[in-house]
Amino acid sequence: MNYDVIIIGAGPGGIFTAYELSRRSGAKIAVFETGGKLTERKCPIDGERIKTCVGCPVCGIMSGFGGAGAFSDGKYNITTEFGGTLHEHIGKKAAIDLMNYVDGINLSHGGEGTKLYTTANSRIKTLCLRNGLHLLDASVRHLGTDKNYVVLGNIYEELKDRVDFYFHCPVSGVSAKDGLYTVVTPKGEFSAPVCVISAGRSGSKWMEKVCADLGLGSNSNRVDIGVRVELPYEIFSHLTDELYESKIVYRTDKFQDLVRTFCMNPRGAVVNENTNGIVTVNGHSYDDPARYTPNTNFALLVSKHFSLPFKDSNGYGESIARLSNMLGGGVLLQRFGDLIRGQRSTPKRIEESFVTPTLGATPGDLSLVIPKRILDGIVEMIYALDKIAPGTANDDTLLYGVEVKFYNMEVVTDENLETGLPGLFVIGDCGGTTHSLSQASASGVYVARHIADRFPAGAPVHNR
Repeated sequence: MNYDVIIIGAGPGGIFTAYELSRRSGAKIAVFETGGKLTERKCPIDGERIKTCVGCPVCGIMSGFGGAGAFSDGKYNITTEFGGTLHEHIGKKAAIDLMNYVDGINLSHGGEGTKLYTTANSRIKTLCLRNGLHLLDASVRHLGTDKNYVVLGNIYEELKDRVDFYFHCPVSGVSAKDGLYTVVTPKGEFSAPVCVISAGRSGSKWMEKVCADLGLGSNSNRVDIGVRVELPYEIFSHLTDELYESKIVYRTDKFQDLVRTFCMNPRGAVVNENTNGIVTVNGHSYDDPARYTPNTNFALLVSKHFSLPFKDSNGYGESIARLSNMLGGGVLLQRFGDLIRGQRSTPKRIEESFVTPTLGATPGDLSLVIPKRILDGIVEMIYALDKIAPGTANDDTLLYGVEVKFYNMEVVTDENLETGLPGLFVIGDCGGTTHSLSQASASGVYVARHIADRFPAGAPVHNR
């Protein structure tokens, strides 16, 4: 089966590559996705009958049209301060322009009416600086998990007649021969002169194999390890009402490590994630007030970089997450007061807490799982946040662990995100260049525009 362009992965990068390329060229495009259509994506956890991950063969939260971002909080951070290094390839202005372009597409496909927040000239930035914290600059479009779902659905409806989607169709291998890239799938082999790989974070191990098979250059990346904090909405309301997403960074006194907030979800819920069979934790929130909870949740993460002789940062994060799964059968939950007193949380202590957890997790002791240096940094950060949001360090503040953000090794690409093999592009979180919905989407648009001129409308599909 011949195509002009093959796209691996129907996450943000793959979707926006297909969207832009189908608008700007006559290319015949195929998208291969391990998971299912958006409407087929389901998680069996209902909070009542099923409360924890049951280990589905393909995780409905992590895979399928929309990628891992489909059921995320739908936050598009328009910034180069965090979320990836796309600007190092294409320049800051181009990166911001592309993120704004993506924002416009989202608004025109069901995201209209959602709010754009900004940290510019914020009094909160001053408050943070006075307390040894640093608020990063960004504009944040919050779609919410529900509106994000609508936007993705509308984009798919527009694309499905212009692009061939192969769902439930994992790519087991990619080979290069005679100017063509061939992908091997359960539905057969498919070839094209251009291949765009956008397999997301969940494709990290697969991407390592592709790099080895094709001889692609790569560099070790980092892994983020931490916990998800859950507390009453009112404690952070003065931040979230104005900024919604506040990316706050703190340098610890003890080790001089950087700890940062991540993925803030006002009135949201804590959820499970399953990455390569490892259960970790994340957070969602909704635009619809009917789906609000009384709590706010956010991650506190510490980034760890490794140098030779050790370079498997993802393996390190996986080992910590597996230990949590071993002790708790999934995600562990502990009250902050219990952690400080050196005692494990019990079902009775959680039941008597003034904060009701939104995820059914196993009460336990995070100090038996998270390395001391990382845990010390998290505790120090909680006390620092307590200065700008009094109540953060309350005994009943809940900590879920482990939250791990796996970053793919950084694949060596040029300014066009093209590898050393002509016609092979690696974009989005898959290539270690982006770490956010907005930058992953922008990288797809950027590559599509670069490719489009090769396939003018009316030109024949390539011949073997």
